[in-house]
Amino acid sequence: MLQYNIDLTGKTVFLTGVAGFIGSNLAKQLLTTVNNIHIVGIDSMNDYYDVRLKEARLKELQEIAAKPSSASPSHGEGFTFIRGNIADRALIDRIFAEYHPQIVVNLAAQAGVRYSITNPDAYIESNLIGFYNILEACRHANEQSSASSCHDEESPFLHLVYASSSSVYGSNKKVPYSTDDKVDNPVSLYAATKKSNELLAHAYSKLYNIPSTGLRFFTVYGPAGRPDMAYFGFTNKLREGKTIQIFNYGNCKRDFTYVDDIVEGIQRVMQHAPEKQMGDDGLPIPPYKVYNIGNSAPENLLDFVTILQEELVRAGVLPTDYDFEAHKQLVPMQPGDVPVTYADTTPLEQDFGFRPNTPLREGLRHFAEWYAEYYK
Repeated sequence: MLQYNIDLTGKTVFLTGVAGFIGSNLAKQLLTTVNNIHIVGIDSMNDYYDVRLKEARLKELQEIAAKPSSASPSHGEGFTFIRGNIADRALIDRIFAEYHPQIVVNLAAQAGVRYSITNPDAYIESNLIGFYNILEACRHANEQSSASSCHDEESPFLHLVYASSSSVYGSNKKVPYSTDDKVDNPVSLYAATKKSNELLAHAYSKLYNIPSTGLRFFTVYGPAGRPDMAYFGFTNKLREGKTIQIFNYGNCKRDFTYVDDIVEGIQRVMQHAPEKQMGDDGLPIPPYKVYNIGNSAPENLLDFVTILQEELVRAGVLPTDYDFEAHKQLVPMQPGDVPVTYADTTPLEQDFGFRPNTPLREGLRHFAEWYAEYYK
């Protein structure tokens, strides 16, 4: 296992997409478990999905930060929220100049595979221009820190952790997906932007010695998730008595990963910035790593919706006599989709001693119970 080279205690973390599904859960975890951490969170609060859900997540974070605890006794000083777009270069530069973050976690992105087919502009703005702005801000922060300090130049001033996606594997046929596999065949613009993030991060790591770690997330789900995700959308439609469409005639498999496992993985990765090394050829290897974070247990989509239905009935979201067969339709594969996702998490296990392992039924039970409470 790797030895941690970053202590999160007392650190300032710049967290983009803080009102998003993963971002809000990560912020909550850090605020409640790390002493004197300061999270500077940014989110555009756009209306890609119901803004009220983002506002509810944000409200919970502000309430957590306002209460003194053993981890954050500072009465609200542990969380600062900024409403804005990471594509706004001047804003990002001002945030870095004012708060001097030591760790940057970039989770802000325009999400969704199908949406990218009809709304490409949103992906270029957030996933490419926005990510470039983050990289540039990290570069200048490193340069300024190096110029003003006697700090060992081989040690990191700043660690960039960013969200990639299992979608980068595109039309690859070999499973499980390994980070050693070539990923040159994206089947959606979303996937292409995420692969571009990895390429840009590698270049900046090599050119400017910025330690960066990319995380390829696999089908994240859980309470207060994104309504455009299948499990959430299915639930809304079933509750309204509508028919749900199951793509590829139900012959899809997804590596569903519970959000708490994703957060645990991110928090561990934040604590070890990749270190510059010398290769066998005598040339430097940039401080750059990419990991899969997935459950390593693909579930058939038909089995998935059966478990979801059972848990929705158990939580009282659907009646016990709900006729599920009358509300499902098997349809062909959609553009941008792939038949299977399956993560090889061996490097994550070897380096951090961790692999996601929340069973699907347990995760969907938590979601169903949250849904029943949130929507009454």
